[in-house]
Amino acid sequence: MKRLVDHSEVIQHMNGRLVKNNIFKLLFFFATVFGLIILVVLLYRVFTQATGWLNIDFLQNFPSRIPERAGIKAALVGSIWLMAMVAPLSLFLGVGTAIYLEEYAKKSRFTDFIQTNISNLAGVPSIVFGLLGLTVFARGMELGRSVLAAGLTMSLLVLPVIVVASQEALRAVPNQLREASYGMGATKWQTIYRVVLPAAVPGILTGSILALSRAIGETAPLIVLGIPTFIAYLPKSVFDTFTVMPMQIYNWTGRPQEEFQHVAAAGIVVLLVLLVMLNSIAIWIRNKFQKRF
Repeated sequence: MKRLVDHSEVIQHMNGRLVKNNIFKLLFFFATVFGLIILVVLLYRVFTQATGWLNIDFLQNFPSRIPERAGIKAALVGSIWLMAMVAPLSLFLGVGTAIYLEEYAKKSRFTDFIQTNISNLAGVPSIVFGLLGLTVFARGMELGRSVLAAGLTMSLLVLPVIVVASQEALRAVPNQLREASYGMGATKWQTIYRVVLPAAVPGILTGSILALSRAIGETAPLIVLGIPTFIAYLPKSVFDTFTVMPMQIYNWTGRPQEEFQHVAAAGIVVLLVLLVMLNSIAIWIRNKFQKRF
């Protein structure tokens, strides 16, 4: 009799766990569907508004007070200039810092202090980095509203995220790979360059993709730096004034004419396409190394 009671209690317990599992499964499913619905609605809204306004002239024209003549050429080229500076600078500094902290630096209170501050910087509001860039780069180094000042500021913004992601990727590399490399007579740097880094590239690029995507869509630091929203020329060097697509789109959405809402929607589509292109290149590199290791 006792065995039957115990058996029935086990069945009830299992049924209860199955019910809870199904409830959480439905909850997570509805959360996913809700997010997808919001995304589809936003994309549908943007693409329908951009219909008829997104054409070759829109990509080749400079901004204008007349909606039909307004274009995104200056902002598009400015965004490419900015990312061409932010990407290599932030990747070099971020991955280099992660390599030093994980492979070279000895564990101590000083390294723990650095690690804690890097993690905290990843959550600092972007406008704080804008104030830092305004004080140090724009005024202290007298770079003004140039591409160089904005690139250095945005690099500081995404640097903590890249450092943390790179450290996690380096930690995920099995120690057996390092030991096998040392056993073959490789030096410390040869082991890092030929074994550790290739194995960690997928994780490093995953964090870098998110960080650079944030950089190309940020406006708060650029507003603090005083980056203009209306420019009718292209930058010729890193010391020239420029503008970026988020700033230009923000300017169009604030215009009273209804036509500028369609122009802003066309600009959003161009920004999305640029983001997809940059992310696709990084994802292709990541998948290439994933297949190798």
